[in-house]
Amino acid sequence: MTPPAGWGHGEIEATMSRILSNFVDINKLGKVFGSSTGYNLPSGDTLEPDVSFISAERWAKGPHVGRGQFLKIVPNLVVEILSPATAQRDRIEKKKIYEVNGVDELWLVDPTQREVTVFQLAENRYGQRRHYGIRSTLRSRTLPEFRAPVRFLFS
Repeated sequence: MTPPAGWGHGEIEATMSRILSNFVDINKLGKVFGSSTGYNLPSGDTLEPDVSFISAERWAKGPHVGRGQFLKIVPNLVVEILSPATAQRDRIEKKKIYEVNGVDELWLVDPTQREVTVFQLAENRYGQRRHYGIRSTLRSRTLPEFRAPVRFLFS
């Protein structure tokens, strides 16, 4: 069992959830979920990303399950916050699982480097990664109007 990551990880998760939720809610784009939300993915893998987004269109198509059950919808966007205990698994194993299952965009948040690496699905593969450093403004192809200064995540 992986130990909890600590308060720094939790603070970044809460900030990212709040920033994404505010943007998604104001623009009525879909749903944002926290780390307690599990996904049963088509590959048979079950994962709990730190933060995830499902578009309104994808949500409407379902399938829907009861509250308390893992979702069976592939999220459009997944955020994983790296920690010493999970960084290797997030960068390699989980990245591949998200790619195989068709997650449109993956953000890896690195608290040590104070940066976000974004992978976007193109032709069923994650293409070239984009790095957003502490002085950059995070952008998203999945959420085209979304903008957030990276420094907000590491305050």
